[in-house]
Amino acid sequence: QVQFVESGGGLVQPGGSLRLSCTVSGNIFRFSAMGWYRQAPGKQRELVAADTRHGITNYIDSVKDRFTFSRDGAKNTAFLQMNTLQPEDTAVYYCNTHPPRSTWGQGTQVTVSS
Repeated sequence: QVQFVESGGGLVQPGGSLRLSCTVSGNIFRFSAMGWYRQAPGKQRELVAADTRHGITNYIDSVKDRFTFSRDGAKNTAFLQMNTLQPEDTAVYYCNTHPPRSTWGQGTQVTVSS
């Protein structure tokens, strides 16, 4: 059974940084493109960053040069380093395959506020 467990969120001031982690179970990590998604209050969930099995990562324009996606295959874990956070980055962040499976983790809340 595939499971996604996200962690690392929190409350941070504008301009601050956070590093999110996502551990994936179910023996799919090595073979799957992965994505980080977020859902802000009152908005639809959106794809923030996605990698491919060939090491290419794509980002939405609003996070380019601020967010960095990485993965550790030995630990079945994906990371999202988020720098220069802004209030509009406030959301629940999720990881999933890209494109996503129907099962989602609980997500991790990121709140950017002074």
